[in-house]
Amino acid sequence: MEAIITIVGFLGAGKTTLLKHLIANYIANGWNPFIVLNDYENATLDALQLTDKIDSNWIKPLTGSCICCSGIHELRNYVNQIPERTKGITLIEANGTSDACSLMEFLGVGLHDRFLPPIQISVVDVKNWQKRGEHNELELNQIQVSSLIVLTHLSKASEIRQNFVIGELKKLNPYAKILTMDAIDISLLPELLPSKNTASKFEHQKTHWASCSTDLPNLPDVKCIDDICNALPKSILRVKGCTKIGNENKHTYFERNPDGEVFIRPFNGTPTTGSKLLTIGPKSEITLLKKAIKESLYNASLRLS
Repeated sequence: MEAIITIVGFLGAGKTTLLKHLIANYIANGWNPFIVLNDYENATLDALQLTDKIDSNWIKPLTGSCICCSGIHELRNYVNQIPERTKGITLIEANGTSDACSLMEFLGVGLHDRFLPPIQISVVDVKNWQKRGEHNELELNQIQVSSLIVLTHLSKASEIRQNFVIGELKKLNPYAKILTMDAIDISLLPELLPSKNTASKFEHQKTHWASCSTDLPNLPDVKCIDDICNALPKSILRVKGCTKIGNENKHTYFERNPDGEVFIRPFNGTPTTGSKLLTIGPKSEITLLKKAIKESLYNASLRLS
């Protein structure tokens, strides 16, 4: 039977990093993973970043709906259509605002008998755990029915902070295993059982945030990326973009995490939807995105004049 592993966690916690780690290790050990990616805006951008590790035929991006509620039927139907493979395993990365408890409650209903009951892995950013302000409750929700909790950003947290977070996680979900990414034995993940933990009630609508995207022109220099990210309000918890810089032929990908850190790296391939700027979180409005782009281009003209 084929295992289904869902990966949940707050925006920027490291879900995609964990997914890449699992894909590489499963393939290296003769497994045949199938990947499903869910995001509010343009999941194809993230899907393309995995094609250096796995063929695009084995990746399915699901955009525009939340798989913990409105998108659950689409997700379930697609999982049932996944081809049978020798040593197959299905890995699902949920968007960073998913109601993890609802996802596990509904996903397993109606799946074909060839699949094992889905299990959940929660990714916890130790540095920023429960420092999300009004979104702390959502972050708590995302670990309550997980069978495994994976700790990230440990190098940015003191030993006292690490021990405190681990202690809190054990209180909230005493049944979950707690590991670092490097300590994961991939051969044991399919043997994990669904969590026996009882979840606290959570107002589901709190997971439904604004999101939007707009076309992003070529940017004159890399400083434009910082200008765009700095111009967008902090209430927007995730900023992503993909475009060309200067005279470069290849695309560049960038993202701003909830704590304000900006990461820039080469984009793998060519975005099929064209260059885009997208945001997730309160005050995600196209007018704000276009204003930020316009201001960055104006600042660049002053720098280059």
